[in-house]
Amino acid sequence: MLTAIIVAAGSSRRVGFDKLFEIIAGKPVIVHAIGAFENSKSVSDIVVIAREDRRGEIRKLVRNQNWKKVRAIESGGEHRQDSVRAGLSRLGENVQYVAVHDAARPLVTPEVIERVFQQSRTHGAAALADPITDTLKRANVDLGVSGAVDRDRLYAVQTPQIFERKLLEQAYRAVAEKKLPVTDEVSALELIGAKVMLVPNDDFNFKITYPRDLKLAEMVLQGRGPRG
Repeated sequence: MLTAIIVAAGSSRRVGFDKLFEIIAGKPVIVHAIGAFENSKSVSDIVVIAREDRRGEIRKLVRNQNWKKVRAIESGGEHRQDSVRAGLSRLGENVQYVAVHDAARPLVTPEVIERVFQQSRTHGAAALADPITDTLKRANVDLGVSGAVDRDRLYAVQTPQIFERKLLEQAYRAVAEKKLPVTDEVSALELIGAKVMLVPNDDFNFKITYPRDLKLAEMVLQGRGPRG
């Protein structure tokens, strides 16, 4: 049994407005993200972690979309890891695997979710990732180039990230005990020495971070055509 935790509690400070409710390809960003998990055959339940002031709006979206898998809409915490922990507290007894996905990644597809889930069932933990193809440079405080970064076997880790429940809960206990900040679940798994398999991505799955990303996402979604 796979439950998805959709993290939608961010403040959108960098973009300057609530990007999750911006319309792309006829629907809010968050609808595209949740909809992929609703339509994924392996996902049994969805828990949405939202800002307190947006929970009512998300409930309305769930009703309007006639989604059946969203079982809870909870308030998030100050940091991302607090929000994921809130999602873990709402898991049903029979949940064996947990997917965590950023609501700001609206280009995820059910097919990608299934690919990552397959690897997590084999290895216990898996995450979608994009190979780095750009030339990378380190910079000093005044943005002068200070050195090169070897991009061989270097990946940008994305979501979804899918784990055996017991592994993810163990990892988050370690995060709490060591009082360390983590930016994603792979980082949490590293604290307990767990192996995480990367699933190379061959499609667009970027995070909406800046206004320009909305235009790019719109183009990608229109190019794909309708999705149920």
